[in-house]
Parts: sequence; C-alpha cells; structure tokens
Amino acid sequence: MITAVIPRGAGPLAEGRLEELLRSPLIRKVVVLDAGAGCPLPVRCEALAVSDPASGPTWNALLAKVATRYLLHVSPGDVRPDPRAPERLVETAEATGAGMVYADYAEIRGGNILEHPVNDYQTGSIRDGFDFGPVMLISIAALRRALRKYGAIPPCRWAGWYDLRLKLSTDRALFHLPERLSVVAEAAGAGADGTGQGDKIVGDRFEICPPQFAYVDPGNRAFQEEMETVATAHLRRIGAWLAPVFRDVWPSRDPFPVEASVVIPVRNRARTVADAVKSAFAQRTDFPFNVIVVDNHSTDGTTAILADLAGRHPALKHVVPKRLDLSIGGCWNEAIFSKACGRYAVQLDSDDLYRGDDVLQRLIDLLRRGNCALVVGAYTIVDGNLREIPPGLIDHREWSDSNGRNNALRINGLGAPRAFNTTILRRTGFPNVGYGEDYAAALRLSREYRIGRIYDSLYFCRRWEGNTDAALSIEQANRHDAYKDRLRTIEIRARRKLNGVRGWRS
Repeated sequence: MITAVIPRGAGPLAEGRLEELLRSPLIRKVVVLDAGAGCPLPVRCEALAVSDPASGPTWNALLAKVATRYLLHVSPGDVRPDPRAPERLVETAEATGAGMVYADYAEIRGGNILEHPVNDYQTGSIRDGFDFGPVMLISIAALRRALRKYGAIPPCRWAGWYDLRLKLSTDRALFHLPERLSVVAEAAGAGADGTGQGDKIVGDRFEICPPQFAYVDPGNRAFQEEMETVATAHLRRIGAWLAPVFRDVWPSRDPFPVEASVVIPVRNRARTVADAVKSAFAQRTDFPFNVIVVDNHSTDGTTAILADLAGRHPALKHVVPKRLDLSIGGCWNEAIFSKACGRYAVQLDSDDLYRGDDVLQRLIDLLRRGNCALVVGAYTIVDGNLREIPPGLIDHREWSDSNGRNNALRINGLGAPRAFNTTILRRTGFPNVGYGEDYAAALRLSREYRIGRIYDSLYFCRRWEGNTDAALSIEQANRHDAYKDRLRTIEIRARRKLNGVRGWRS
C-alpha cells in the first residue's frame, strides 16, 4: 500500500533505517532522494537523483514512480518511526478520508526524550513553515485528483512541496493524529531550537523551520518570491485573494486632544520603560502629541518610575486599568478608546526605542498624505546595549501595494513601528491577547485599506531574556502558531465573503 520516501540528506544514510521501514508489511519499496551517487541500497530500494528535494521537478519525478495507494515521507536526519507507524497512519487515513495524515513526535536531547506535539491544520495554516513533523502519509489518489483539478506542480526550485500540499488541502483534510509516531535523535538537529520541522528547503535537504526573521533575510529573497507566488495562487483558488483596490481614508470629524499619541503598554519593565518614554519625548514634531503608558499593574517598581516621569512630563498619561484581566491587546484598547488618545496612535514597546528624533513626524506625515489606515516602518534588532545583532535590519521589503495584503497571510508579521489612524482602529480595536494582537489588527485593516510602508530603520528592537517571545516552550510556541493560523482562518473566511464566495471552510 505504501511507497516510502526518504531524502539522503547531507550525511550517509544509515542502512538500518531502510531496513526498519522495509519490515512493515505495508511498505512496498523505499525511494531514496539522492543529490548524487550514494552507497548501494538494499533490495526494494531505489535511488532518485534530485538537486532540490522540495522542487517541482522532484515531486513530479517522484509521483511518476509511485504505484501504491500512499506515499510515506520521512524527513532526513536520524528519524526513527514507530514500528507500527505505517499501520496507524493508514488506518487513520482510511477512517477519515484525509488527503494526508501527520503525527506528533519526540526528540532526544541529552539522553532525555522531549515530547514534540504539532498543531492541527486549519484553513489559515497556509504559512510555508507549518510543522508537520518528520513523518507524513499522503494519499496518492487525493494528490492526483488535486493536480488534475488545480493544475500541475510548477517547475519551481523550492516551492514544489508547498504548492502540492496547498492544492491537496483545498478539498481534502490534512489530518493531525495527536500520537507520538516517531523519535528524532538530537544529532539530526530537527527541532533542537524548538522550532520544529517545516516546509522550508535549504540546499539539498528538508530543513528545520528557519529562525524567526528568515523570511525577511535579503539572502532568501528568491526563495520568498517563489513561496509568495504559490501562496497567492492558492488564495485565488479558494476565492480569498484581494485585488489592490482600497477604501479611501477620509478625514475624521471627531475631536482629538492632540494629533498623535505614542502608546506604550507595560508590565514589569523597570529596567527599560524609562528609556522608552524618554525616546518618545525626544521626538521633534510640528504637531502636539502625548504619550499614553498603560501600566498593567506592575509589581517591580515600574509604577513608581512612571509616576515620577509623569510628574516631570505633563504630556505623559500614566494609566492603570481598573480591570485585572488585560493582555497587551487589552492595554492598547485602554489607550485608543481613552479621551486622551490622539488622531493617530503610534506603537512603542516598553523595552524598545525610537531611532532618532524624527520618527513620529515621518510616520504621521505618511498617514496624513498616504491615504493609509496604518503605516509600518522598519526596525533594527539590537541587544540590551543597543549593539546590532543578527539579522540586523528588518525592513519587510517583500511588501508590495499590489500583493502585500495577500502575502501577509503567509508570513508571521508586518513589522514595526506601527502607526494607526485612531478613528478607523476604534471600529475594531485589538483582541485582548498577549501575542499576535498587532498582526490581528494589521490583517483586519489590510482587508479594506492601504498599508503605508517606510523602509528606513526607525526603531531599535531590543532582544533580551525579558522579551515575551524569549525561550518559549514547544507548547507555548504551538499556541502562538495556532493562534496566528486562526487569525488567518478568520481573515480568509472574511475575504471569501467579501468576494462573494459562498460556503465556508473549516
């Protein structure tokens, strides 16, 4: 019933791994994806010479070799599937009718077994770094049906698999079996940093999901353009693509006390908040502005620091919410719906700094003249001492007026600092969450309005042990990823409705 596929990877392929696969009575043969001449293979194994394991030509050649009902893909590295994994995956595929079944796994680190659950797939899981784990069972009939219906895999270098799984997911479920069906040894490097095994392809092998900012690395530009092309085609296919036609931003008649407010949500940032506030007040503008700091019941001395600063700066509005259940998004709502908020609301995180004294002016100038509901700048990653650290400048130059709001559904963020038209932002506000609240707001606004961009570095983003996304556990990282996928699911449904597409997707 099964053809197993395993990339040889950078090192020699252990013959024992092939023998383990071949012991399953369900596996007819094993195809080894090989970048060049490798070691002799056991009986019922054959090599397929490829240069890029995830390319369109590789997958076309691979599918031409498969005469079984299922394809079992095993990632490179020291991946040890459970002896009954093929049977369990087939049983699940037959019961559910899924186009693909994938499962949880475990990692061996320092002699310990660390469970590595993965997320359920949903409509919004269209990011190209989705973690399917190291073992996937794919229905060949479902694949070929998808290709007949939606077109052949394009001859792309990196995005062949990405294109294939998006087409497969259009009509068939990609089913997550929450059981550990494989173990990955530490030496393989898979998920050693907690990021998991994704769709990314680097060189001649499947690679771990890249670091947090890999999608804005200029060295990955060609890779990203391929992924954007495939994702855009998928959005067109499911009726969620939006043409570059935007609503106008009309001048608001609402009264505002100042032209702009710098909004700083904070909890327990005694080490950095004063620098952030001083950075805001260092701005030179041709309009009045204030700084609204929403102090979310700090317990480390932050409150006293802010009280002292407020005594010396009348334009500092130190707000302590009455509610005790606010996350970052809830703190933003406290600011933007307050009487003190200006016509425009500008983000500044409590451990970050504006770069220079003209940042606020530049952001507001573009909001005023650019017919935009939101303007996003570029920032530089620095350490606690403001020394630049890799990857340095994050400018999101992948954005375009013609396709940015579509590609935003593939990537994980739009950048910083962010400046909003307050009147428009008040129509939706922020979700009361501590992660992804900015992404949610940006997606929602991009559905209707133009997003303005400034590609110069306007902002120092300090990376230190106190960051909210520092040293996340696998479970926390999964929750973050699942939440952003859910935001994409909501947005895809809304865009389909906007385009007049009937029906709904899970």
